[in-house]
Amino acid sequence: MKDTLRIAGVYVGTIIGAGFASGQEILQFYTGYGWWGILGTLVTVILYPLLGYYLVVLGKRLNALSHKSVIYHLCGKYLGFVIDLLLAFFLFGVGVIMVAGSGSLFEQQFGLKPAVGYAIMAVLVIVALLLSLQRLLDVISIITPFAFVLVIILAIYATMTADTTGVDIDAIARTQEQLASPNWLLSAALHVSFNVAITVSIMAIVGATEKNYQAAKRGAVLGGIILGIIALVINLAMYFNIHDLVGTDMPVLLIATQISPVIGLAMAVILLAMIFNTAVPSLYTFTARFFTVDTQRFRVAAVVVGIVAFSLGFIGFTDLVNTIYPLLGYVGFVIFAGMAVNLFRTKRAESKNDVKVFH
Repeated sequence: MKDTLRIAGVYVGTIIGAGFASGQEILQFYTGYGWWGILGTLVTVILYPLLGYYLVVLGKRLNALSHKSVIYHLCGKYLGFVIDLLLAFFLFGVGVIMVAGSGSLFEQQFGLKPAVGYAIMAVLVIVALLLSLQRLLDVISIITPFAFVLVIILAIYATMTADTTGVDIDAIARTQEQLASPNWLLSAALHVSFNVAITVSIMAIVGATEKNYQAAKRGAVLGGIILGIIALVINLAMYFNIHDLVGTDMPVLLIATQISPVIGLAMAVILLAMIFNTAVPSLYTFTARFFTVDTQRFRVAAVVVGIVAFSLGFIGFTDLVNTIYPLLGYVGFVIFAGMAVNLFRTKRAESKNDVKVFH
C-alpha cells in the first residue's frame, strides 16, 4: 500500500501545478461550460487512471529510461522528433505561464503592477537555473501535498457555504469568455491530454524502474482518480461562486481571501512557491534540451530564457493559459493516437502468437 500511495503521489504531484491550484485552468476548461463542465470533470476521473496505467505498462515493456524512447516508439522516427521538439517548446510555454501567473498574483493580492511579479519571478528562476538550487526545489516540493489539502478544504468550504439565492449561476458561468474549446467534452479531453503529455516520461520511467510493478500500476490508477476528484471539487467550488469569480485571474486565491485575509495571504505565499517550483524545472528542461548543463553557453542561455519569459509574461496569465495549454493538448492527442495504434498492434501480435501456440 505504501508503494501504491507513493506512485499515486508522483502522478498527482507531476500534474498538479500552480495553474491548476490557482483555479484558472479549471475555470477555462470546465467551469465556463456550466453544468456540462461538471460532467467534464467526471470524464477525467476515467481518463486519468486509464492513461496513467497505460504509460506505466508501456514503460515496463520498453524499459524506458527517458521520454525520447517512449515518444519515438509511439510516434515513429520523424514525427517523434517533431513531437519531442514541440514538447520542449511547450515546457518553455509552461514556464512563461508561471512567470505571468506571478504577476497576476501580485496584482490581485497586493495591488502591485503585474510587471513587479514578472520581474521577481524571472530573477528567481534565472538564479535557480544558474546555481542549480535543487535542495530549495526539494523543500518547496514538500509543501505541495499540504497546499492541495488546503485547496481542497477551501473548495469544499466554498461549495457548502455558497450563497446562490436569486442568482442564475449556470448563466453566469457561461458568460466566461476565455474557454479552452467550443465544446465541453473536447475541453475535458484537452485538459487531460496536455497534463498527461507532460507526464509521459515520468510515468513511463516509473513503469520501467519501479521494483513493485503491481504497486506502480495501482498507483497510476489511484493517482488518476485523485486528479479527477481534485478537478471536480475545485470546479464545484468555482461554479457555485462564479458570480464573484468571473474575470479573476486566480479564482482560488480570491476564494481564500474572501474566507479570511490571513488564509488569503497564506494561499498567496503557497501559490508563489508552487509557481516557482513549476517554472524552474520547465525552463531548466527546455534550456538543457539545447545546451549542455554547467557550461558557459548554458548559463548565458538561462539568462536569455529568463529575460524572454519575463517579456512574454506581459501577454497575461489568462491569455497564455487559454492559448498554450489547449495547443499542448492537441499535441497530446498525437501521442494518444500513437498509444492507440501501439495498443492495437500489441494485441494483434499477442493474438497471432496465441494462434501459433495453439497450433
